[in-house]
Amino acid sequence: MRTLIAGIAVLLIVTLDTSAQDSNAQIKAAVRDVLVRQQDAWNGHDLEAFMSGYWNSPDLTFFSGANVTTGWQDTLERYRKQYKSEGHEMGQLQFSDLQITPLASDAAFVRGAWKLTMKDGKTPHGLFTLLFRKFPDGWKIVHDHTSAE
Repeated sequence: MRTLIAGIAVLLIVTLDTSAQDSNAQIKAAVRDVLVRQQDAWNGHDLEAFMSGYWNSPDLTFFSGANVTTGWQDTLERYRKQYKSEGHEMGQLQFSDLQITPLASDAAFVRGAWKLTMKDGKTPHGLFTLLFRKFPDGWKIVHDHTSAE
């Protein structure tokens, strides 16, 4: 009887572990998909599509250097000023070194690097950390902390 109970316990643990691994893989794939869509939108010079990866809320936070931007609309305006206003360009965006860590079934932490390739050959780049949450309409960035070198 003890052997049967031990066997059932091991089977249950293996099943739960496999289920958690499957769930983590699904979260990682979904979050990576958001980032790929953002990169593609940026490279298509579609800032609004790029912003669809962010939580459309006044509670969105974006930290860059010593500056804090709060809210989806203000974040969009920040990007417009920096990359779409006269004398500025968006360049070609590349994300790399992505490390996606599921925190719960509806939350994930992401670390990575970004690089822009501009027409003049300059390549501004830096690191970022993102906090994602899952909403009824999909995974969204709720906090972005980006640094530039």
